[in-house]
Amino acid sequence: MQDYKHHILVIEDDERLSHLLLQFLSSKGYRATGAGSIEEARERIIGTCFDAYVVDVMLPQESGLDFVRSLKATGLTTPCIVLTAMGEPGERLLGLETGADDYMTKPFEPEELVLRIRNLLRRSDGAVSEPKSIAVANRASVIRFGPHEFDTNTAQLRTGNQRNALTSAERDLLSCFTLRPNEVLSRDQLADMLVSHMEGRSLDVAVARLRRKLEPNPRKPIYLLTARGQGWMLQVDIIGSQEN
Repeated sequence: MQDYKHHILVIEDDERLSHLLLQFLSSKGYRATGAGSIEEARERIIGTCFDAYVVDVMLPQESGLDFVRSLKATGLTTPCIVLTAMGEPGERLLGLETGADDYMTKPFEPEELVLRIRNLLRRSDGAVSEPKSIAVANRASVIRFGPHEFDTNTAQLRTGNQRNALTSAERDLLSCFTLRPNEVLSRDQLADMLVSHMEGRSLDVAVARLRRKLEPNPRKPIYLLTARGQGWMLQVDIIGSQEN
């Protein structure tokens, strides 16, 4: 019997595509379960812990984006990849604004989907890859700013005694800023550092979402600051180890 490490729920009403994705994911070592509607997906979730969701946008009765939004509203950090036949920038931004961690336009290569799932799972498992172009030999393990504390080893954010839930995209973005604290990072630098696919307006959306979790008043940020025409900077108080 094959030992599956991760269980993926694929929510897709196109039976042919669903069958293809389930077979492909299985061939890559994942346990894959299918659902043809949101109603069926909700039934699958009862009593089962999935490690990632692959969700089509255009589904009968209820939109895949509504499903993702409802999941994230509960504080769930399980990675969600949204699939759509529409590749307009507005569609991508809408998907990200609902809390989706990644976004793919049909048609796509199943191999690319597996690659993106693998990257998201690696981060959600706590084995967060450092931004790809930066040396991190001397990186501090704890970054503190205001009431927040970010553990760079586990990519966990705590506010006081409470753990603050972050999406995979938010964890990646905060990791970039904590890697270069008190330093302005441009859009190009962030695009190079991030392993997720964020640029342009999608990066603006990600910064705005992160601010809502960091700032007392996101419209008047005091931690994640904007340097007009240059980029953004995370202003921190303490850089040290867990013992400090």
